[in-house]
Amino acid sequence: MSSAANFVDVWQLAPVQRGMGALILGAIGLPIVGVIIIGLDIMPVRFAMMHVALLGIAVGMLTGLDPMVCALAACGASGAALTPLARSRTGLSGAMGLLMSLSIAGALLVLSISGVNANGAFELLWGSILATRTGDVMVLAALAVVVPLLFAMRRRQIGLLLYDRELAACSGVRVDRLTLILLMLVAIAVGAGIRLTGALLVDALTLLPALTARRLANSLISMAITAVAVGVVVNAAGFTLAVALDLPPGPVLVLLAGAVALVAHVIPDWRQRVWPSSDEAGSRASDSVSSH
Repeated sequence: MSSAANFVDVWQLAPVQRGMGALILGAIGLPIVGVIIIGLDIMPVRFAMMHVALLGIAVGMLTGLDPMVCALAACGASGAALTPLARSRTGLSGAMGLLMSLSIAGALLVLSISGVNANGAFELLWGSILATRTGDVMVLAALAVVVPLLFAMRRRQIGLLLYDRELAACSGVRVDRLTLILLMLVAIAVGAGIRLTGALLVDALTLLPALTARRLANSLISMAITAVAVGVVVNAAGFTLAVALDLPPGPVLVLLAGAVALVAHVIPDWRQRVWPSSDEAGSRASDSVSSH
C-alpha cells in the first residue's frame, strides 16, 4: 500500500508532470520527423545536430544568452545551410561528416576562448526528462502543432520528394524550398529532442517509432499516423515504468521503443507495399512531363 501511495505522490511533483507532458507533446511531432529522416535517408543528421547543438551551447555560454535557444538556432541555421547539398543524397550524407567536424572544432575553440568548463556544455547535451523546463515544453508544443500541420497540408509534395526528387520536380513541387523547410524542421526537432533524452538517446523519440511504423504501414500518411501512435504509447508507458521502478527514463524509453521496433520487424509483413513501384513512378513522371 505504501508503495502505491508513494507512486501516486510522485505524480504530484511538477517535474514529473512536466516530463510526461513534454514526452506526450514530443510524441506528436518528433516521430513524423523520424519519417522524414528515413525518407530523405539522412540518418547521420542526429549526430551532426548533436555537434551543432554543442556549438550553439558554447556560443550561448560565451554571450550569456540561453544556451538551448542558441543550440536550436544553430541547428535551424545548419539545416538551412545543408539545402544546396540535398540535390544528391550522397552530397548531403557527406556534408554531415564535415558539419560534425567543423562544429565540434568551433565549439571547443569557443569554450577555450571563453574559459568555460567544457563539462558544463556537454552536460546540457545528455538531457534529463525530469529537468525539463517550461520553455522546453513550449518548443515541443510548437513542434506538435507545426510538424503534423505541415505534413497534412503538404503530404503529396512531401511524399513525392521522399520517393524521388526528380519526380517531385517534374510534378511541379518546389523542391529546393520544401527541402529547406524539411531540413530546418528536422534539425530543430532533433535539437529539441536532445533536451529530453540526451543526444545519444534521441532516437527513441524520432527514429524508432518511425522504423516501427514503416514496417506496419502501407502508405506515407498511415506511416506518420502509426509513428505518432507508437510514440505516444511508448513514451507514456516507458516514463510510467521508469517512475514506478525508480529507473532513469531515457534508457527505459530507448529499450522499450527498441523492443517494439524489433517485435514489429519479427511479425509477418502483411503489407502490399509502402511506396509506389518503379513502374508506377515512371508512369507518373511521364504523365507529369507530358502535361507540362
